[in-house]
Amino acid sequence: MGTVVAMPRLSVLLILCSAACAGQPAKEPQPSSVPIVPVPGSTSVSDTPPSSTTSAGTAGSDAGSGTSPAPPFDTLPDSQLTAYRLQNYEPPTQAQTPGTGAPTQPGATPGMPPEIQAWLQQGGVGLQQLLPPGLIPPGTQPGGAAAPAAPPPAPSVPRFPDRPDGFRILSQTLVTDREIKESLATLLGNGENFHAEHANCMYAELGLSFTSGDAPPNDVLISFSCGRVAAAGGFVWPHPSAGMTPELHRRLARIAGRLFPPGT
Repeated sequence: MGTVVAMPRLSVLLILCSAACAGQPAKEPQPSSVPIVPVPGSTSVSDTPPSSTTSAGTAGSDAGSGTSPAPPFDTLPDSQLTAYRLQNYEPPTQAQTPGTGAPTQPGATPGMPPEIQAWLQQGGVGLQQLLPPGLIPPGTQPGGAAAPAAPPPAPSVPRFPDRPDGFRILSQTLVTDREIKESLATLLGNGENFHAEHANCMYAELGLSFTSGDAPPNDVLISFSCGRVAAAGGFVWPHPSAGMTPELHRRLARIAGRLFPPGT
Protein backbone atom coordinates (compact mmCIF):
# COMPACT_ATOMS: atom_id res chain seq x y z
CA MET A 1 0.00 0.00 0.00
CA GLY A 2 1.56 3.36 -1.07
CA THR A 3 2.48 6.13 1.32
CA VAL A 4 0.13 9.19 1.45
CA VAL A 5 1.95 12.51 1.69
CA ALA A 6 0.07 15.28 3.56
CA MET A 7 0.20 18.66 1.83
CA PRO A 8 -0.35 22.01 3.46
CA ARG A 9 -3.87 23.45 2.98
CA LEU A 10 -2.57 26.65 1.31
CA SER A 11 -0.75 24.63 -1.36
CA VAL A 12 -3.89 22.67 -2.12
CA LEU A 13 -5.88 25.88 -2.62
CA LEU A 14 -3.27 27.29 -4.97
CA ILE A 15 -3.27 24.13 -7.07
CA LEU A 16 -7.08 24.09 -7.30
CA CYS A 17 -7.17 27.80 -8.29
CA SER A 18 -4.53 27.29 -10.97
CA ALA A 19 -6.45 24.40 -12.42
CA ALA A 20 -9.73 26.30 -12.47
CA CYS A 21 -8.30 29.47 -14.03
CA ALA A 22 -6.04 27.80 -16.59
CA GLY A 23 -6.78 28.81 -20.17
CA GLN A 24 -9.20 31.62 -19.26
CA PRO A 25 -8.36 35.18 -20.42
CA ALA A 26 -8.08 37.94 -17.82
CA LYS A 27 -11.16 40.16 -17.56
CA GLU A 28 -11.05 43.97 -17.68
CA PRO A 29 -12.36 45.82 -14.58
CA GLN A 30 -16.03 46.64 -15.02
CA PRO A 31 -17.27 50.18 -14.44
CA SER A 32 -19.42 50.87 -11.45
CA SER A 33 -23.14 50.60 -12.04
CA VAL A 34 -23.73 53.75 -9.91
CA PRO A 35 -23.87 56.84 -12.21
CA ILE A 36 -21.74 59.88 -11.34
CA VAL A 37 -23.89 63.00 -11.19
CA PRO A 38 -21.92 66.25 -11.73
CA VAL A 39 -22.32 69.00 -9.11
CA PRO A 40 -24.51 71.81 -10.52
CA GLY A 41 -22.41 74.76 -11.69
CA SER A 42 -19.21 72.73 -12.12
CA THR A 43 -17.71 71.18 -15.23
CA SER A 44 -17.09 67.79 -13.63
CA VAL A 45 -16.40 66.19 -10.33
CA SER A 46 -12.78 65.35 -11.17
CA ASP A 47 -11.55 68.69 -12.60
CA THR A 48 -13.31 71.06 -10.20
CA PRO A 49 -12.10 70.62 -6.64
CA PRO A 50 -14.47 71.75 -3.90
CA SER A 51 -12.03 74.47 -2.80
CA SER A 52 -12.26 76.19 -6.21
CA THR A 53 -16.00 76.66 -5.91
CA THR A 54 -15.65 78.04 -2.40
CA SER A 55 -12.93 80.50 -3.41
CA ALA A 56 -14.96 81.85 -6.30
CA GLY A 57 -17.95 82.39 -4.09
CA THR A 58 -15.89 84.21 -1.48
CA ALA A 59 -14.31 86.51 -4.06
CA GLY A 60 -17.70 87.42 -5.44
CA SER A 61 -19.11 88.26 -2.02
CA ASP A 62 -16.10 90.42 -1.15
CA ALA A 63 -16.49 92.40 -4.36
CA GLY A 64 -20.04 93.31 -3.48
CA SER A 65 -19.63 93.76 0.29
CA GLY A 66 -19.38 97.55 0.22
CA THR A 67 -15.59 97.87 0.02
CA SER A 68 -15.82 100.64 -2.58
CA PRO A 69 -16.13 104.26 -1.35
CA ALA A 70 -19.61 105.43 -0.43
CA PRO A 71 -21.28 107.91 -2.81
CA PRO A 72 -20.43 110.53 -3.79
CA PHE A 73 -16.80 109.77 -2.90
CA ASP A 74 -16.80 106.85 -5.33
CA THR A 75 -16.82 109.42 -8.17
CA LEU A 76 -14.00 111.53 -6.74
CA PRO A 77 -11.05 109.90 -8.59
CA ASP A 78 -12.60 110.77 -11.97
CA SER A 79 -13.91 114.19 -10.92
CA GLN A 80 -12.44 117.65 -11.14
CA LEU A 81 -11.17 118.40 -7.65
CA THR A 82 -10.26 121.76 -6.15
CA ALA A 83 -8.72 122.06 -2.69
CA TYR A 84 -9.00 125.21 -0.59
CA ARG A 85 -6.84 126.41 2.27
CA LEU A 86 -9.30 128.12 4.56
CA GLN A 87 -9.15 130.61 7.40
CA ASN A 88 -10.75 128.58 10.15
CA TYR A 89 -11.31 131.57 12.39
CA GLU A 90 -11.35 135.32 11.75
CA PRO A 91 -9.98 137.24 14.73
CA PRO A 92 -12.07 140.13 16.00
CA THR A 93 -11.23 143.44 14.37
CA GLN A 94 -9.92 146.38 16.35
CA ALA A 95 -13.22 148.14 15.78
CA GLN A 96 -14.99 145.60 17.97
CA THR A 97 -15.61 146.63 21.54
CA PRO A 98 -13.04 145.08 23.88
CA GLY A 99 -13.98 143.45 27.13
CA THR A 100 -16.99 141.57 25.79
CA GLY A 101 -17.46 137.84 26.14
CA ALA A 102 -15.77 135.40 28.49
CA PRO A 103 -12.49 136.41 30.18
CA THR A 104 -9.37 135.36 28.29
CA GLN A 105 -7.43 132.56 29.94
CA PRO A 106 -3.71 133.10 30.64
CA GLY A 107 -1.68 132.33 27.52
CA ALA A 108 -4.75 132.37 25.26
CA THR A 109 -5.47 134.71 22.40
CA PRO A 110 -8.39 137.07 23.10
CA GLY A 111 -11.58 135.99 21.38
CA MET A 112 -10.15 132.71 20.07
CA PRO A 113 -12.40 129.63 20.41
CA PRO A 114 -11.07 127.13 22.96
CA GLU A 115 -11.00 124.32 20.39
CA ILE A 116 -8.60 126.24 18.16
CA GLN A 117 -6.58 127.36 21.18
CA ALA A 118 -6.09 123.72 22.21
CA TRP A 119 -5.14 122.81 18.63
CA LEU A 120 -2.55 125.59 18.54
CA GLN A 121 -1.09 124.53 21.87
CA GLN A 122 -0.40 121.17 20.23
CA GLY A 123 1.48 122.92 17.44
CA GLY A 124 -1.36 122.64 14.96
CA VAL A 125 -0.81 118.86 14.93
CA GLY A 126 1.88 119.23 12.28
CA LEU A 127 -0.20 121.56 10.13
CA GLN A 128 1.52 124.91 10.68
CA GLN A 129 1.10 125.64 6.97
CA LEU A 130 -2.67 125.74 7.54
CA LEU A 131 -2.54 128.27 10.36
CA PRO A 132 -4.43 131.32 9.11
CA PRO A 133 -2.35 134.50 8.79
CA GLY A 134 -2.86 136.84 11.72
CA LEU A 135 -4.47 134.11 13.83
CA ILE A 136 -1.63 134.15 16.37
CA PRO A 137 -0.14 137.40 17.68
CA PRO A 138 3.43 138.04 16.47
CA GLY A 139 6.06 136.13 18.41
CA THR A 140 3.60 133.68 20.00
CA GLN A 141 3.38 131.08 17.22
CA PRO A 142 4.62 127.61 18.26
CA GLY A 143 8.38 127.50 17.83
CA GLY A 144 8.75 131.23 18.42
CA ALA A 145 8.22 132.23 14.78
CA ALA A 146 6.16 135.29 14.03
CA ALA A 147 2.83 134.73 12.35
CA PRO A 148 2.50 136.07 8.80
CA ALA A 149 0.66 139.33 8.43
CA ALA A 150 -3.06 139.09 7.92
CA PRO A 151 -4.40 140.11 4.50
CA PRO A 152 -5.81 143.63 4.43
CA PRO A 153 -9.53 143.77 5.11
CA ALA A 154 -11.74 143.75 2.06
CA PRO A 155 -15.45 144.42 1.73
CA SER A 156 -15.90 141.17 -0.12
CA VAL A 157 -13.52 138.21 -0.06
CA PRO A 158 -13.83 134.77 -1.73
CA ARG A 159 -15.34 132.23 0.60
CA PHE A 160 -15.92 128.49 0.61
CA PRO A 161 -18.64 127.47 0.38
CA ASP A 162 -19.66 130.51 -1.63
CA ARG A 163 -22.09 132.00 0.88
CA PRO A 164 -21.94 134.63 3.62
CA ASP A 165 -21.14 132.11 6.37
CA GLY A 166 -18.45 130.40 4.31
CA PHE A 167 -14.81 130.34 5.32
CA ARG A 168 -12.38 132.82 3.88
CA ILE A 169 -10.25 131.31 1.10
CA LEU A 170 -6.53 131.89 1.64
CA SER A 171 -5.33 129.85 -1.35
CA GLN A 172 -6.59 127.13 -3.64
CA THR A 173 -5.20 124.52 -6.00
CA LEU A 174 -6.55 122.27 -8.73
CA VAL A 175 -5.75 118.68 -7.80
CA THR A 176 -4.66 116.61 -10.80
CA ASP A 177 -2.71 113.90 -8.96
CA ARG A 178 -4.86 110.79 -9.29
CA GLU A 179 -3.11 109.11 -6.37
CA ILE A 180 -4.20 111.93 -4.06
CA LYS A 181 -7.77 111.81 -5.38
CA GLU A 182 -7.97 108.04 -4.94
CA SER A 183 -6.59 108.33 -1.41
CA LEU A 184 -9.17 110.97 -0.51
CA ALA A 185 -11.96 108.83 -1.97
CA THR A 186 -10.84 105.82 0.06
CA LEU A 187 -10.37 107.75 3.30
CA LEU A 188 -13.53 109.86 3.16
CA GLY A 189 -15.69 107.15 1.60
CA ASN A 190 -15.07 104.54 4.30
CA GLY A 191 -17.34 104.85 7.32
CA GLU A 192 -14.88 102.91 9.50
CA ASN A 193 -12.56 105.94 9.41
CA PHE A 194 -15.05 107.97 11.46
CA HIS A 195 -16.32 107.81 15.01
CA ALA A 196 -18.63 109.84 17.19
CA GLU A 197 -15.90 111.65 19.14
CA HIS A 198 -15.29 115.23 18.02
CA ALA A 199 -15.59 118.77 19.29
CA ASN A 200 -18.95 120.45 18.85
CA CYS A 201 -17.66 123.02 16.36
CA MET A 202 -16.69 123.53 12.73
CA TYR A 203 -13.63 125.68 12.12
CA ALA A 204 -12.50 124.37 8.76
CA GLU A 205 -8.87 124.57 7.66
CA LEU A 206 -9.34 122.58 4.45
CA GLY A 207 -12.10 122.53 1.85
CA LEU A 208 -12.68 120.15 -1.06
CA SER A 209 -15.00 120.62 -4.01
CA PHE A 210 -15.35 117.94 -6.67
CA THR A 211 -17.72 117.61 -9.58
CA SER A 212 -18.22 115.40 -12.59
CA GLY A 213 -19.83 116.64 -15.80
CA ASP A 214 -22.76 118.98 -15.32
CA ALA A 215 -23.62 117.69 -11.85
CA PRO A 216 -23.62 120.17 -8.94
CA PRO A 217 -20.35 120.24 -6.99
CA ASN A 218 -19.89 118.19 -3.83
CA ASP A 219 -18.38 120.43 -1.14
CA VAL A 220 -16.56 119.05 1.91
CA LEU A 221 -15.23 120.88 4.97
CA ILE A 222 -12.40 119.37 7.02
CA SER A 223 -11.64 120.78 10.47
CA PHE A 224 -8.46 119.48 12.08
CA SER A 225 -8.99 121.71 15.11
CA CYS A 226 -12.48 120.29 15.72
CA GLY A 227 -11.58 116.77 14.56
CA ARG A 228 -14.48 116.37 12.17
CA VAL A 229 -15.56 116.39 8.51
CA ALA A 230 -18.85 117.76 7.17
CA ALA A 231 -20.78 117.92 3.94
CA ALA A 232 -21.09 121.58 2.93
CA GLY A 233 -23.23 121.26 -0.17
CA GLY A 234 -24.32 118.96 -2.98
CA PHE A 235 -24.81 115.78 -0.94
CA VAL A 236 -25.82 114.34 2.41
CA TRP A 237 -23.09 112.96 4.65
CA PRO A 238 -23.15 109.18 4.01
CA HIS A 239 -21.75 107.87 7.32
CA PRO A 240 -23.33 107.57 10.78
CA SER A 241 -20.47 109.55 12.35
CA ALA A 242 -18.28 112.43 11.23
CA GLY A 243 -15.50 112.55 13.83
CA MET A 244 -12.04 111.74 12.48
CA THR A 245 -10.22 108.78 13.97
CA PRO A 246 -6.57 109.46 14.88
CA GLU A 247 -5.43 107.49 11.85
CA LEU A 248 -7.70 109.43 9.50
CA HIS A 249 -6.52 112.70 11.07
CA ARG A 250 -2.92 111.69 10.44
CA ARG A 251 -3.48 110.67 6.82
CA LEU A 252 -5.53 113.72 5.91
CA ALA A 253 -2.89 115.93 7.51
CA ARG A 254 -0.27 114.30 5.32
CA ILE A 255 -2.37 114.95 2.20
CA ALA A 256 -2.94 118.56 3.28
CA GLY A 257 0.81 118.96 3.53
CA ARG A 258 1.18 117.79 -0.07
CA LEU A 259 -1.56 120.08 -1.32
CA PHE A 260 -0.26 123.13 0.52
CA PRO A 261 3.43 122.71 1.34
CA PRO A 262 4.89 124.96 4.05
CA GLY A 263 5.60 128.41 2.72
CA THR A 264 2.89 128.37 0.06
